Amino acid sequence: MTTATSQPSIPHGKSWYIPTFSPEHGVYVVLLVSFFTGAAFAGQWNWNTTLALICAFAGFQAEHPLTLQIKQRRSWKPQFLVWGGLYAGIALGIAGYLFWQTPMLLWLYLGAIAAFLIDSMAVFYRRQRSIWNELVTFAAVCLSAPLAAIATTGTVSIALLGLWLLNTLFFSSAVFTVKLRKHQTASLAPSLVYHATATLIVLGLWYLGWLSKLTAIAFGVALLKFWFIVWRLQWYKTTKIQNVAFLETVSAILFLMPIAFALLTVHTGAVLQSL
Repeated sequence: MTTATSQPSIPHGKSWYIPTFSPEHGVYVVLLVSFFTGAAFAGQWNWNTTLALICAFAGFQAEHPLTLQIKQRRSWKPQFLVWGGLYAGIALGIAGYLFWQTPMLLWLYLGAIAAFLIDSMAVFYRRQRSIWNELVTFAAVCLSAPLAAIATTGTVSIALLGLWLLNTLFFSSAVFTVKLRKHQTASLAPSLVYHATATLIVLGLWYLGWLSKLTAIAFGVALLKFWFIVWRLQWYKTTKIQNVAFLETVSAILFLMPIAFALLTVHTGAVLQSL
């Protein structure tokens, strides 16, 4: 699940004005679920929230054709350049407007730009499928959580950093489980180490007060998914990719539910107390 994927050259008769869309459906799920956790953290949805969602989506779409052009750098592809530039222009325009209202968003923008540069270098050297590059990619996509919250409320807190880390740790688990389907990376050891380490980090975030108990418990969905995969490992290695995508999507929805409940309950309680 990385945003840099191969795409065949434009067939004869196809024109540059045909839109490009990323085929990485799993990343759509990561982006949307992360964004909704950020919106739940904000406790409201306004016009800036909608703009932030469009910005995140356009930025994600811009990355796809631009990295494809890097992969096919021996020849210029007008379709990739036009649509990559258009998506980037939309993302940058909205980002500029939101920055004008909330300057602290600059730090998120710098993080996203750094991740894009790292991914571009990985694509250039044909290492986009490395574990570290995929972890950077997920961390960048999960920035949609603080983007939603900060753009909506204009404020930031340490708990928002905890939410971003939680999203990153949860979705990054797929980097290790999906690699179990490949013969070269089928060892369980990296997955075991990752999930144990991620669990300790989440517990640490809860202990420090960066996450509420129910929000931290949501990471348990990743552990349940992992142990289900271990239990049905032979099935998981040979099943259709659509079944893997379904498992990841259901897990993401189950992850979102307790987080949204916990965060929205806090906002509801605060409103009731103020009445």
